[in-house]
Amino acid sequence: MEKKEVKIAYHQAQSVDELAKEEKQLFHLAIEAMGNAYAPYSQFKVGCALLLANGEIVKGNNQENMAYPSGLCAERVALFSASANYPGVPVKILAVVAKPISADEDMTISPCGGCRQVMVEYERIQNEPIKIITGSPSGSIFITDNAHALLPLAFYDAGLSKK
Repeated sequence: MEKKEVKIAYHQAQSVDELAKEEKQLFHLAIEAMGNAYAPYSQFKVGCALLLANGEIVKGNNQENMAYPSGLCAERVALFSASANYPGVPVKILAVVAKPISADEDMTISPCGGCRQVMVEYERIQNEPIKIITGSPSGSIFITDNAHALLPLAFYDAGLSKK
C-alpha cells in the first residue's frame, strides 16, 4: 500500500487591511451579512458575501431552525441565492466570516464539509476556481485560490450511476 500526502496551500493575512480592494469590500459585506444571521440555537453567527463574474455581489448568512437539520449555512445561502438569481454566472470570490454571539474574542473559521463540497461542485459546474477568504472580523484571515484546496478528496460524480 502506497502512502500519499495531501497538502493545502493558502495565504494568511493578519488583518483585512492586507487584502486587495475587492476582497476587502467582500469581507466587510460578509461582516454586515453576519449581523443579520439567525442563530438562536448555536449562538454562532456566520456571514458570507460573494462576487459574481458580472460584478454582482450576493450575501448570505446562517439561518437556523428549531428542527435543527432545517437550517442552512451562510455559504450555501449565498451560493444557492446566486445560482437562483444569476443562473450560469460564475462565482469569482467568496468571503465568509463568523463570530460566537457571546464571545468577546474572535476566532478564525473555515467552512463546514457540506459547504466545501458545494463550493467544489460550483467550481466544477463553472469550470473556474473560486477564491475563498475565511476569517473573523478582527482576527487572522485565510485565503485559498480555489475550493478544492479546502476539500482535496472531494466527492465527484464519477462515482454516481449513469443511466
